[in-house]
Amino acid sequence: MPIWFAYTMITLLVITSIVLILLILLHRGKGGGLSSMFGGGVSSSLAGSSVAEKNLDRYTVLVAIVWFACIVGLGLWLRLQVGTGA
Repeated sequence: MPIWFAYTMITLLVITSIVLILLILLHRGKGGGLSSMFGGGVSSSLAGSSVAEKNLDRYTVLVAIVWFACIVGLGLWLRLQVGTGA
């Protein structure tokens, strides 16, 4: 595979790592978390989580899947590079 693939994967990995850290910090923990700063703590329902929390969960899972795919892609690229002796 070409070298631009590795650079693309590394760039995407760095971006998704930063976004994933920020999304995890926005989640509500035992003490309310940073999500309560943006209105997540005000609109909590009896079910336990608001629409904002559910959307935050979805975004976090989506970014985590992309992050994981970048890790696997880089691993496969490295394995192919070592196998071909390039």
